[in-house]
Amino acid sequence: MSQIPETSFVLGVPVHLLRDYKGWLISRLQQKIGAHVVTLNAEMTMQAEQNPALAQVISQADLIIPDGSGIVFYFWLQGIQLHRCPGIELSEALIQHAGTTEKSWAVFFYGGQPGVTTQAAKRWQEAYPDLQVAGAWHGYLSVEEKAELQTTLKEKQPRIILVGLGVPRQELWIAEHRSLCPNAIWIGVGGSFDIWAGVKYRAPLWLRNIHLEWVYRLYKEPWRWRRMLALPQFAWRSIRHRLTQKQPVRQELLVKK
Repeated sequence: MSQIPETSFVLGVPVHLLRDYKGWLISRLQQKIGAHVVTLNAEMTMQAEQNPALAQVISQADLIIPDGSGIVFYFWLQGIQLHRCPGIELSEALIQHAGTTEKSWAVFFYGGQPGVTTQAAKRWQEAYPDLQVAGAWHGYLSVEEKAELQTTLKEKQPRIILVGLGVPRQELWIAEHRSLCPNAIWIGVGGSFDIWAGVKYRAPLWLRNIHLEWVYRLYKEPWRWRRMLALPQFAWRSIRHRLTQKQPVRQELLVKK
């Protein structure tokens, strides 16, 4: 039986602390127990403050991982060394496991731009020929196509469902539809399909290692500057919280992916 994750909070938003997120999810899959995975970052944390529906979905998720560097920064202020668990890397690890070890675990891709999602799925199948892809649907569907998508999910019952609709849409969509495949792992993956399809690229590893991946994203997509305003707001709120908190600070926790 998979352990119950320890819950902590980032500005009132829950996050789960585990030493092995991948292992926890694989254990759930092996036991045929589903899960909704939320990849928490600073921007989502600030959105949850203004969006009660998103906040409720996050609080009800089965696994909330520390995806963003802002979350790591928040815990660093508390004296806790916490390693990031980027959602894209956790999803990749599950896909690789499904394509090599548990070959009966079908993967479903939903979201992204037309053509991009199918290209992402194709690349994964090229890398892992035994990987079962139950479907690859883009995120711009008509009403009729959305109904067809739900029917397809219910019939095929994929084990891993990756939803790239952006925040908060993907989290709300998963919460509404996860009953279609109750034994599946559902993960909101944002723009991961673009990366896997080769349309966009992640920041160089050295930038990721020093928690500046967001700088690279802003450089590549300057139109995101308004959304990025959430980052300094989050940083200030985190510092203010640390300066005003009264509870003792734990220092021994080290969480790995």
